[in-house]
Amino acid sequence: MFRIKRLHLFVLQSFFPIFLMTFLISNFILVMQLVWRVAEYIVGKGIEFTAYLEFLLYAAATMVPLSLPLAVLLASLMTFGNFGEKLELLAMKSAGISLYNIMRPLIVLMILLSVFSFVFQDRILPVAQMKLQSLTVSMQQKSPALSIPQGAFYSDIEGMTIYVKEKDTKKKLLKDIMIYDFSQGFDNAAVTLADSGLLRLTEDKLNLVLTLYHGEGFSNFDKQQAVTKDIPYRRESFREKEIIIPFDNNFNRIDESQFQSSHLSKKNDELKQVIDSMGSLLDSTKIKKKIQYTESHFMGRNTEKGRELIGKDSMARATEVPLFNPDIDSLFLTLNKAQADNMLDKALKKVGTIRSEFEYQEIALSREHNQFRRSGIEYYRRYALSVACLVFFFIGAPLGAIIRKGGIGMPAVVSVILFIAYYMIDAAGQKLVRNGTLEAFYGMFLSTAALLPLGIFLTYKSANDSAIFNLDSYIAFFKRIFNVKFTYRYLRYVFRVALKKKYYARKNKTKQYR
Repeated sequence: MFRIKRLHLFVLQSFFPIFLMTFLISNFILVMQLVWRVAEYIVGKGIEFTAYLEFLLYAAATMVPLSLPLAVLLASLMTFGNFGEKLELLAMKSAGISLYNIMRPLIVLMILLSVFSFVFQDRILPVAQMKLQSLTVSMQQKSPALSIPQGAFYSDIEGMTIYVKEKDTKKKLLKDIMIYDFSQGFDNAAVTLADSGLLRLTEDKLNLVLTLYHGEGFSNFDKQQAVTKDIPYRRESFREKEIIIPFDNNFNRIDESQFQSSHLSKKNDELKQVIDSMGSLLDSTKIKKKIQYTESHFMGRNTEKGRELIGKDSMARATEVPLFNPDIDSLFLTLNKAQADNMLDKALKKVGTIRSEFEYQEIALSREHNQFRRSGIEYYRRYALSVACLVFFFIGAPLGAIIRKGGIGMPAVVSVILFIAYYMIDAAGQKLVRNGTLEAFYGMFLSTAALLPLGIFLTYKSANDSAIFNLDSYIAFFKRIFNVKFTYRYLRYVFRVALKKKYYARKNKTKQYR
C-alpha cells in the first residue's frame, strides 16, 4: 500500500497554496496585459457584459501554459526561501535528509504538471484560441458606440466617414469634426464641419446622437446624377445641430469554423500533418527547381548530349555532361567592343531572368513557408513550455534554499528577472525561426536550453551546501583549472608596480615641461 511520508506531505502542503496563489496572480497579470493590447478595439462598443466575461475566460485559458512556468518559479523560490528563513531546511539537513530527498515529492509533482500542461495545450488550448479569435474579431467589427479615434478617418459607420482631430477625454468632447455622409450615394454626398461635438447613445440603445456645435453643412440641392454638369449645393450654418446615426445593438458573432485553419486552433497531430505535408511540398519544389536549372542552358547544359540526358533520371545522370568552363578573359580578347558589349548584355539579361524567376518562386511559396514555420513554432512551443515547468523548478527551489528569503519581495524580483530573460530568449528564437535562420525545434527550445545549465548548477551547489556568492571559491576553482596564482599578494604587487610606473611617468613628463 502506497503511503506518503510526513516530510513529503509537509513539503507538498507548504508548496501547493503558494503555487495556487502565484498561478492566479501570474495568470491575471498576463490576461491584463492581453486586455491592454486589444482594449481600444473592443471597449466602448455597447457590447453586453457577458461577452466581456467570456472574453476574459478564454483569455485566461490561453495564458495557462505561460502562467504555469512563472508560477512554478515563484512558488518554489518562496517555499524553499521560507524553509531557509525559518531554519526548517537546516533542521531537515541536520537530520541527515538531503536536498534531493526534500525535493522528491515536488519533482514528481512537476513531472505531472508538465504532462498536464502538454495535454492542456493539445486538447483545450486550440479550442480556447479559436473561440478567443472569433470573439475578438466579432467585437472589433461591432458597430461603434462612444469611442471614435482621433486623428484618423473612421469609416466603420455604414454610409458615413467621421474625422476627429482632437478628443477631450475629461469633458468627453470631440473637436474639429468632419463628417462625410454617403448614405444617399456618392453623387449626393453631404459634408458637415463643426468646431466641437458630443456623442452619446440613446436610452433604447438603438441610435447614436451626435450633437455638433458651431459649424457648417454642405449638401446637394437636388439629386441629379449627371456628372457633366455643375451640381448645385446647399450651404447652411448652425450653432447647434444633432445628427441621428442608426446603431445596431445586436452582437453578431462570426462563425468559429472560419478560424479552424489557423495554426493556433489545431491539435498537435494536426500540426504534425501540416508540417509533414508542407515540408514535403517545399522539398519537392526545391528538388524540381534544382533539376530545372541544372538541365537548363543557364548552367551550361544546353548541349546535344545534355538534351539526350533529360528524362526520368536526368538529375542523377546530369553529372555525365561535362561543364564548359572557358577562360572569360581570353574570349573577350578575341572580340571587338561591340561584340563584347552584346555578349555582356545577353549575360546580364539571363542573370536577371534567373533572379526574377527565383524571386517569383520565393513570393509564390511565401505562404507555404509561413504556414510551415508558424505550425512548427506552435508544435514545438507546446513541448518547450511543458518542459519549462520542470526547468524553472530546478532553478527556483535551489535558489530559494540559497537565498533563504521568504515572502514575496526578493523571490518576486528574482522570478521576474529570470522570466524576462526566458521570454526574451524565446522571442528571439521565434524570430529566428520565422526568418528561416533556425529550424523550429532548435528555435523553440533555445530558451529552455539556455536556462537548463543554470538549473543544474544551482541544484548542484545547493545540494552540496556550496557558497555561490563567495568570490574566493571561484578564484580557487580557476586556480585549479588554469594553474594561475591568483593570490592577494601577487595582485597587490602587480597593482603597486603599475602605480609606480604611472607615478614616475607623470613625474618625468612634468620635468620635461619645466
